[in-house]
Amino acid sequence: MDRLTSMTVFARVAELGNFTAVADEFEISATMVGKHVRALETRLGARLIHRTTRRQQLTDVGRLYYDRCKAVLEEAAAADASIDSLRGVPRGVLRITASTTYGSRKIAPALTEFLRLYPEVQAELVLNDRIADLIEEGFDAAIRIGKLDDSGLVARPLAPYRMLICAAPSYLAAHPAPRRPQDLDRHACLAYWSQQGFWRLVGRDGREHRVRADSRLRTNNGEALRQAALAGFGIVLQPQVLLEDDVRAGRLVPLMQNYQVRSAPVHLVYLPDRRPTPKLQCFIDFIVARFEKPEPLPLSPRPSNGRRARLI
Repeated sequence: MDRLTSMTVFARVAELGNFTAVADEFEISATMVGKHVRALETRLGARLIHRTTRRQQLTDVGRLYYDRCKAVLEEAAAADASIDSLRGVPRGVLRITASTTYGSRKIAPALTEFLRLYPEVQAELVLNDRIADLIEEGFDAAIRIGKLDDSGLVARPLAPYRMLICAAPSYLAAHPAPRRPQDLDRHACLAYWSQQGFWRLVGRDGREHRVRADSRLRTNNGEALRQAALAGFGIVLQPQVLLEDDVRAGRLVPLMQNYQVRSAPVHLVYLPDRRPTPKLQCFIDFIVARFEKPEPLPLSPRPSNGRRARLI
């Protein structure tokens, strides 16, 4: 028998002093009430109740055990109440992990808005370009870019991860803007280490062009490439989330708009749970609503003569 149920039945017998009254309260038979009490006595190796045909009376052991049962049952009720409270109002610590660029540029600003909406929630945002184990590392959710493996996690799709090809006005003042993939052979292409010296561009006709991205500078950090591009050191191919503010401000100019790098899928993933906690469910709803639709590609600002800048 379930020990906690037997303790509950025994406590009510001690309080009401009658098996029949307890049976009526729990909608079970008086015989079943007796079985719960005997199960506890067998487990303890001691008699808890003196029973006669007319009444039941606690033994000395029974009185001591009743006091302990009451304390245990009150703790169990408090535990249940805390879970009910947790499921009712978003509160507690929310642990999220995301890639460095996407997390710092998109998730961090969104997270501050989320925390303003839910003042009883605290957040820990861990930015890392490796795939974290949600269970082992104690994360509530993760933002993952790229194809998902069959991990058993729940995955909610977000807007795809798009890339931009850009250069600073100072670079374009000294070099003719490339219009086709083969034009890049004559340019300094700021290369990300994992691109292995090549860019793969897709034209509007769906054809893929593999072009060499030669550069005197290679690094494994997108922000470092952004800074080099702003300094006029070459053409950069990096995520839209990293470059879009510079494009809007005119510090970078988008190039080769007829060619794109294939977008990568983005997902919000979390562990399956029939009833997610309110803090997690609210976060899921917030992030999906905010990032499920692709953001428009940024345009260069209007020049001082009032005409819109032409995209190269």
